[in-house]
Amino acid sequence: MGGRHRNYQEKLIAPEQAAELMEEGWKRADLHVHTTCSFDVLPAKGLDPRSLYEKSLEMGMDFITFTDHDTMQAYEILGWDREKLVPGVEMTVYDPEIAGHTLHINVFELDREEFSELREIATIEQNLRSYIGYLKRHRLPFVYNHPFWFDFHQQPNPSVVPKLAKLFPVLEYNMHELKQKNELTIALAERFGKSIVATTDTHSGKLGQVYTLAKGNNFREYFRNIEKGRNYIVPENLTRELLIEEMNTWIDLIFEKSQKNRDIKNYLTGIRSLDAMVKISRSTLLNYSPILNRTAMNLFYMVSNTGLPASLYIHSEKNFAREIKKKIEIKSQK
Repeated sequence: MGGRHRNYQEKLIAPEQAAELMEEGWKRADLHVHTTCSFDVLPAKGLDPRSLYEKSLEMGMDFITFTDHDTMQAYEILGWDREKLVPGVEMTVYDPEIAGHTLHINVFELDREEFSELREIATIEQNLRSYIGYLKRHRLPFVYNHPFWFDFHQQPNPSVVPKLAKLFPVLEYNMHELKQKNELTIALAERFGKSIVATTDTHSGKLGQVYTLAKGNNFREYFRNIEKGRNYIVPENLTRELLIEEMNTWIDLIFEKSQKNRDIKNYLTGIRSLDAMVKISRSTLLNYSPILNRTAMNLFYMVSNTGLPASLYIHSEKNFAREIKKKIEIKSQK
């Protein structure tokens, strides 16, 4: 995969360098954060929009956005016009002709009417070019999220991703992807002259661990500088250690901090061990037996801390990343 730009790696900086830039007036934001308004976030108090908004303020984030799956309910809860708050959403778009698989697209600075119209294009028209055309006409900032992520209910088609990436101004470097996948995203950005943002895509409240820096007196200016490549990212990649930590956080949320009566049939993380934990924790027996609930929680902690589930997941993702790279290289030679 060739590059139009010499070295996108220069855009990846350490927190210490970021701190110096922020002293000079550069702004930071985590542009991919989920709240309890997303179907796949557990109903813990600390993950609701109000709690995460206050947490973001305390962290000193310059722009705060929540990008729940296909809903903007967080802004109905918070109000649409609050300090530093930027309305956002992660929208699911499926175009059987162009893509053949589901895409996730973050959109910012949209209102209720624009969200409703985009939902109609996504669900009824199922036309990606029409969808992106709407975004451009309305001058809405948007990002192609985790380009090499594929819904585990669908047949992945990595060879089409470069064609899709051409349609977007900005690609996402996702903290919950392996380095190998994020490097493929950077290679795409280099090939087509696209920009990069770094996000946590957090579903457990750990926002701001990675972020994007750019200048701008408001979000519009900030994002315009990102689109022009005048930005830096403070990245991190999924590792075995981070996955174990994430799994333990989920165990804590599942058994200790989430409401027991919420319907979890739609909770699907794509990591089988986590999905199994959610389902087991919601069994009637565990809900009415504190002893069994505590025993199950300790058992899951023990299994998680062995590192085996994390290692198996990392291994499978590394193999998949190698397959993706081969298919893209073959595609580029045709």
